[in-house]
Amino acid sequence: MKKKFKRQEYARYKKLGIKWRRPRGKTSKMRRYEAGKPAMPSIGYGSPKTTRGLHPSGFKDVLVKNMSDLESLDPETEAGRISATIGKKKKEMMLDKASELGIKILNK
Repeated sequence: MKKKFKRQEYARYKKLGIKWRRPRGKTSKMRRYEAGKPAMPSIGYGSPKTTRGLHPSGFKDVLVKNMSDLESLDPETEAGRISATIGKKKKEMMLDKASELGIKILNK
């Protein structure tokens, strides 16, 4: 699971929120990595190369716009995400075809 990095003084001011922003202050304790302060993102927190960029299910996320895109997917490593521009009728056809081919669809 990825570590959630918190913004400097996120607990002091509600308006800051918890979204990460790099501390840039001259005397910032967090920027100087002093003990007791929240952790900052660094190279050591990176995910393994084999899982980087994959969907949480472990499959590679591929956008599918038509039937030929769907048929070209590899069911072992890739999962399809049907485009938002596809209508209801064609989406149902694609879902039937995907279940027939054993392809995982991420947005049913």
